[in-house]
Amino acid sequence: MRPALLWLLLSLLTGTGGEGMCGAPPAAPARSIPAPRLSAEERLSPHMPESLRCDACHAIAFQIEEQLSRAEGKVGKKVLSESDYMEVLERSCSQGWESYGVQELDGQKRLAGPGLPMQEPMSVMVTGGTWPSRLSKMCHGAVGERGEAQVYGAHRRGPAALRELLCHGDKGPCGGGKAGGPGPPKALQNEL
Repeated sequence: MRPALLWLLLSLLTGTGGEGMCGAPPAAPARSIPAPRLSAEERLSPHMPESLRCDACHAIAFQIEEQLSRAEGKVGKKVLSESDYMEVLERSCSQGWESYGVQELDGQKRLAGPGLPMQEPMSVMVTGGTWPSRLSKMCHGAVGERGEAQVYGAHRRGPAALRELLCHGDKGPCGGGKAGGPGPPKALQNEL
């Protein structure tokens, strides 16, 4: 009986002897999820790539809406003063933007983060780098181009009105005035 106990103890310590036994957990299937392959423009340009501007605009509209709603909540849902909403808009555009990045889904690169459509749960998102500064720059440009009062007025009419103003209007990156997907691509600019 002692040799059997000794064999059992050695088997447990060295991990041998039980490979073929029933009840062993099955091997987990290996999965490989590649990171998005970014072009030189997507990696290096200080500007938001044309193909991601519509997604970026929706992220900006979401963040502005969140910040303005939070500020109004602090004053009892009242209309903010001009100085208050200007401060909130500046803070919205100057925030970190670190929670946004790029994912590749079905061969198409998309911006991902809060306020954007649910993305593939099993994918790699490239964050940091130039993405936060691109979003900040684009936010400042959108607010400056339309004017703080017009942006705040659209916010007061609701999130859809704000998205329409920033993203889908004549000057928006998501197409010619219709709330849908991106319109025809604009002429390429040398942004590198």
